[in-house]
Amino acid sequence: MSSREEVLRRVREALGGARGTGAPVPRGYARRLPAADAETRADVLALFTERAADNRAAVRHVAADEAGTAVAAALWGREAKQIVVPADLPFGWLAELDGVRALADAPALDLDTLAASDAVVTGCAVAVAQTGTVVLDGGRAQGRRALTLVPGHHLCVVHADQIVGTVPEAVGRLDPARPLTWISGPSATYGIEAARVEGAHGPRHLEIILIED
Repeated sequence: MSSREEVLRRVREALGGARGTGAPVPRGYARRLPAADAETRADVLALFTERAADNRAAVRHVAADEAGTAVAAALWGREAKQIVVPADLPFGWLAELDGVRALADAPALDLDTLAASDAVVTGCAVAVAQTGTVVLDGGRAQGRRALTLVPGHHLCVVHADQIVGTVPEAVGRLDPARPLTWISGPSATYGIEAARVEGAHGPRHLEIILIED
């Protein structure tokens, strides 16, 4: 018997007669926020804001009728001249823009155009308070993944009712068959000297407009 055959024999013996069946997965982790962190809905929103800030994302709370003004102010603050947006982005989010060229991704914009754009504006599918994360799944107002990977500034509009407490709650709202992008702050990595480098794999800046419906 060769070494390979011996290894495979031992694997088969270890698996026994139950091989091919799924092993039980322990799921004893917390599925909800502790009561102290989620006594009220305002507590959940405050936790999301705090954790997003810890991730170096800026969060601004606005009323529903202030969304357009908040988006315009965020873009003006970074002196954006050209932005890209999903074709189905709500018109009201861009209604206050002045002097900023908005390009809809329909038909799909080429990479040179994306790279030459100062920012992208999107919505999200769900957000997680415990980790300060926004999740995109390519649905309404989110566009394809390249839109949020190439421009250097991502402005994400989040409705308060899209924010859940924990990751398990978020997973319960999402379709695993969709292209999920989990974003916790601006893109960052660490070099061999443990120096943080932002913008290596996506936007250097993440701003969140939180609409308190």
